[in-house]
Amino acid sequence: MAHSIEWMRFRFQRQRTGGTSETTPLLSSSSLNSPAKEKPASNNQRIIFPNNGKLAKDSERLMKDYVSNKIRTTKYTFINFLPKNIFEQFYRFANIYFLLLALLNWVPSIGVFHKEITMLPLIIVMSITAIKDGVEDYKRYRFDKRVNQAKTQVFDWKEKQYIEKCWKDVRVGDFVRLICNEIIPADMLLLNSSEPNGICHIETFNLDGETNLKQRLAVKGFANNNSEFEPKNFNGTIICENPNNDLNKFEGIVENSENKIGFNKDSLLLRGCTIRNTKAIVGIVVYAGHETKAMLNNNGPRYKRSKLERRMNTNVLCCVSLMAVMCFIGALGHSIWVGTLTSWTPFEFPDSTGNLISATVSGLYMFLTMMILLQVFIPISLYVSIEFVKLGQIFFIHNDAEMYDESTNNRLQCRALNITEDLGQIQYIFSDKTGTLTENKMVFRRCTMMGTEFRHDESSEDYTNMIISIINEEKDIIPDEELLNRIQDAVVHMDSLTRLEAGTGLESACIIDFFLALTLCNTVVVSTATQPRQRVLPSSLSKTSTNSQEKLQHLFQKLKLKGASSVSTPSQSGSDGPDSLHNKASPACKISPTSSSAESVTDDADSGPDLINNVCGSGEVVKGIGREDHDIIAETDEKTGTLEFCCEAESPDEAALVRAARAYNFTLLSRTPDQVTVELPQGDLLTFELLHTLAFDSTRKRMSVIVKHPLTEEIIMYTKGADSVIMDLLEEPAKDEKRQRKIMNETQKYLDLYASHGLRTLCIAKKVLSDDEYEKWASLRHEAETSINNREALILETALRLETNLKLLGATGIEDRLQDGVPDTIEALREAGILIWVLTGDKQETAVNIAYACKLLNSKDSIFTLNSGNQETCESLLDCISEEIRMGREVNCTTSKLTANFAPTSSIFKPSFGLVIDGNTLSAIFRGNLQKKFLDLAKCCQSVLCCRFTPLQKSMVLKLVRDHLKVMTLAIGDGANDVSMIQAADVGIGIFGQEGMQAVMASDFAISHFKHLKKLLLVHGHWCYTRLANMITYFFYKNVAYVNLLFWYQFFCGFTGSTMIDYWLMIFFNLLFTSLPPLMCGILDKDVSAEMLLEFPELYGSSQQSMASNLCTFSITMLDAFYQSLVCFFVPYFTYRDSNIDVFTFGTPMNTLSLFTILAHLAIETKTWTWLHWVSMIGSIAFYILVTLVYCANCVTCNHPSNPYWIMQRQMTDPLFYLVCLITPVLALLPRYLFRSLQGTVFASHVLKARQLDKLDREQRIQTIKHWKGLDIPADDTSSLMDSEDQSPVENVNHPCTMASNYEPQLISSNPGNSKSTEFHQYCVLKQAVYSNEYAGFNRNLM
Repeated sequence: MAHSIEWMRFRFQRQRTGGTSETTPLLSSSSLNSPAKEKPASNNQRIIFPNNGKLAKDSERLMKDYVSNKIRTTKYTFINFLPKNIFEQFYRFANIYFLLLALLNWVPSIGVFHKEITMLPLIIVMSITAIKDGVEDYKRYRFDKRVNQAKTQVFDWKEKQYIEKCWKDVRVGDFVRLICNEIIPADMLLLNSSEPNGICHIETFNLDGETNLKQRLAVKGFANNNSEFEPKNFNGTIICENPNNDLNKFEGIVENSENKIGFNKDSLLLRGCTIRNTKAIVGIVVYAGHETKAMLNNNGPRYKRSKLERRMNTNVLCCVSLMAVMCFIGALGHSIWVGTLTSWTPFEFPDSTGNLISATVSGLYMFLTMMILLQVFIPISLYVSIEFVKLGQIFFIHNDAEMYDESTNNRLQCRALNITEDLGQIQYIFSDKTGTLTENKMVFRRCTMMGTEFRHDESSEDYTNMIISIINEEKDIIPDEELLNRIQDAVVHMDSLTRLEAGTGLESACIIDFFLALTLCNTVVVSTATQPRQRVLPSSLSKTSTNSQEKLQHLFQKLKLKGASSVSTPSQSGSDGPDSLHNKASPACKISPTSSSAESVTDDADSGPDLINNVCGSGEVVKGIGREDHDIIAETDEKTGTLEFCCEAESPDEAALVRAARAYNFTLLSRTPDQVTVELPQGDLLTFELLHTLAFDSTRKRMSVIVKHPLTEEIIMYTKGADSVIMDLLEEPAKDEKRQRKIMNETQKYLDLYASHGLRTLCIAKKVLSDDEYEKWASLRHEAETSINNREALILETALRLETNLKLLGATGIEDRLQDGVPDTIEALREAGILIWVLTGDKQETAVNIAYACKLLNSKDSIFTLNSGNQETCESLLDCISEEIRMGREVNCTTSKLTANFAPTSSIFKPSFGLVIDGNTLSAIFRGNLQKKFLDLAKCCQSVLCCRFTPLQKSMVLKLVRDHLKVMTLAIGDGANDVSMIQAADVGIGIFGQEGMQAVMASDFAISHFKHLKKLLLVHGHWCYTRLANMITYFFYKNVAYVNLLFWYQFFCGFTGSTMIDYWLMIFFNLLFTSLPPLMCGILDKDVSAEMLLEFPELYGSSQQSMASNLCTFSITMLDAFYQSLVCFFVPYFTYRDSNIDVFTFGTPMNTLSLFTILAHLAIETKTWTWLHWVSMIGSIAFYILVTLVYCANCVTCNHPSNPYWIMQRQMTDPLFYLVCLITPVLALLPRYLFRSLQGTVFASHVLKARQLDKLDREQRIQTIKHWKGLDIPADDTSSLMDSEDQSPVENVNHPCTMASNYEPQLISSNPGNSKSTEFHQYCVLKQAVYSNEYAGFNRNLM
């Protein structure tokens, strides 16, 4: 069948009008086709036949191509483990390098060592890695086996009953029955539930970490609670989309010969979720095994390469280049040596013809021989050592007691094991606001109705003795006394003629609708407090008596019938009546409403049959209501008073609004897919029929519910959403409706006031639909919901069509408290030289005030604001502000540098800039290719505040900064809307917050509070980077220093590739003798204490600027290694030059003193000594001596013809051996020691000064810190400073809105006496004259 006429008319009207004002997806022409005839391409859909015997042939033919439910997350099998693991390990360049050298050593003409010895280091390193990978994979295998063998109930059509099967035997099309607390074995379409209306509750903790319950609905037509679902009677075919990893998208239809029923993600049960609060459910499997959404999203552990690791590759290339030069020297020397010999060379063998090879060929062979000889130039053990060090660092970070949250029992989690050192090099932080800087625990603080504001401050008097157990953890909602009285008047005294004549009828109806909207327009799940998560259903509630319901309905009917008869002008309320519409706010309120007396207003009586007009028709006198109706609403069933309820909301905002409504006795008691039960202030229960729920989305920025009133039988749509959207959708008041215009203006003023106080604002509105209007819309909605293609776009269009011409009910202001320690953390990070960007979807005024509260924007900062959606205007503003910053700056504001005595930056009075930008401006920047100008401006600002940003814009701006500025970025957030930003950053941090675990599961590190970021970066980040950078540099040093001994020896052996040290001792030197001490330093060393790092955040700059691993440091270390190798070779050489010792007797002392020198070098570089350091140092030396003695005592013919037998024993009896081992390390390390001594005295860095400060006693340390920070200066010298600091932000800072108030950008540092500044000012004025109209619009938007 074709689309209905109304649907076609709707689409035609949209095409004529160009669509709505909001951004909606564009639909192709094919979407106009009938859903009944839509047949997606076979490659875009999946057809599922039920496995119940009715379509056995079709099922067997088609379903055999679908994968089974068996999963395998292991990487290896028993057969392919060795080849696959070896192949993966050779992805590392170092392993390939050492493999090639080992293979070269098997060539007879160029071999240096024994073939087996050369292979030993590579085999050991790769074996350790293989064992680690094997253990991890075996754990995965055991987990897979346990999951695959889990049992579940599957329908067997041959036996016509449910039988127990393993998960791995479940197939697509099977009917599966689950009971409460069972885990879902595969992605299933919910067909039946034991709960009323086909409801099923699931817990998605295993999927996304969220513990709050999610509601799922059975496909329409199968939710029959009267009889048990029979799979054998199911005769439909399921058509749905192919498997994909989108958890928020699922569409399809159930089609049979009679009709077609559409379904969406609300009917999908995902594998791994748990059934809760539902006795039993039946579903049909649509995706199984590795095609389930959970498995498609399981990408395994994320891998990132750290900045230090990338820099290490550069060091490796430098060492390879240096080794190539040394090999070339060896080959050239060998060719020259051989060429100078006129006779037969004793160490060269002729070929089969008796001819000797030429000097050139001999030199080429020697080049390869030297490569084998000097192979240890590249430290093969470094990669394994780095892995061990990172594990140790993560262990100590994870067990830091100061980053443990006792309330939630959460410790820091490290989810990426290979980027710990990046924590010490962060340059930009991109942070979410809600839930990250704030607690995301919303508290209802302000509301306005009919232009009147009501406050709920913490300091207000407590009038809540009647409020019982709202929610244990949230008892700080203090109702307003006057609003309570007005609610009582509205509910109890609706029939009072005097009240209506006083003009309170419209207000009373508005108040009732306002709180009904707060109660109804949400997705809150209600459960009993005694049985948490036990769903409360209407059947479990005490009902009002039939008589009470009839009387209440009778009252509403009388109001409705007499509501539109006449119109009168309300008079000013008397002293005995309720207060007229005036502001109850305290004098501290900056915005005051107009006159308190009621104005004479004539309203249109035909504005619609809503409750407002039913009650009072805007001041209309309702007559004929008897006093017998007084007690109708007051009747209450005593049974309901004994129940206590808990609310589980998907967002804290919804929970805050429901708690606020309950504080005023509008209590949400039950919610099902078809109805919502609300308890009124006097105890009566109203059950609204829930017709539709238009869920919130980022495009519409609002949520709506369509209900049928149980008494008036009206169809009402309640809407709540962002004020920037709702205010534009309000019904335009007529010219003579001055009061309505005044209410809208007053509401907007209060919204601006709430935002200026940092509150989150929402607007509440309603719309009454006629039966005919609703039926037409419902028909379009049904066609959109049953469509396969473009379903989401069609559903969005139907929502946009209905949410127009709304009637304003009021607005709310919700407080989101700042987390503890946030201001101190941000201030410390700014002092550390980190630039902070806060990206939020909140209003600009709200975000700016939060930014000042958390010290993101300082009272001394100069703030610029960019608010323009026009490309030309935006470019002009960027040019003007950039020029002004350039002219006003005398120092670089992008980094925070220390003075000579750690003086804080505030004492220098250097300019600091902040930038405020909104999402529309960012869109204009990208459209106009103004990214470079924007970045040039942004990098001059120490803080940037981005308002009204979408999740996509958050990741876009982060990638822009990261890719173009080539900086290290960190993103931190707590919600699903921060996932894209977290994944795009170099380091992503998730917070265990109120919005689930999506951010945590996508992050590299997870913390409990934003304040933990301070220690994580300034302390652990600094330590991790410094430790690892020093260890890597040390590894290169010790290998170069040791290998160069062999190189110097070539000058005395004709460059023949011979060695003077035993092969086994050379192998053990790196693998055993010198491996443990650098590991201890990499895990435990502390260059500065945590106390100093937190006291002086500026010290973070040393790691941020890569001072421990830059090219200069690496070059100096390599030169020092060459010098030490020269000393370690030539001192023993000149000592034993005229003796008759053999080659190994000459090499063994050299090997010993090299060990002493290399370990002593590490001792000089070690900053903190613990007993583990001493054990590793002394143990390495003792282990070397022990192994050498045992080896020399037992190795008689190990290295024929020269053998190390008893060499070490003889050396230890020679006093000259001890003298050489004592003098040589001293001479080798003397330059290094002098260099460090000069660094600690004459050229002391800030890190060294802080380390020296650690050595002072506590009193001296405190006095020195005060002196360095300028806290001990005389009082008269600080008076001017204190006066400056005490100025308010308005007096001392150019407010963000000031720039637009005069239609020109701020000229903060312009000097009238400066000709250049005057010319620049004239240029800006002239520039803006061209765009005066756009600036005027820009100003209006701000105001």
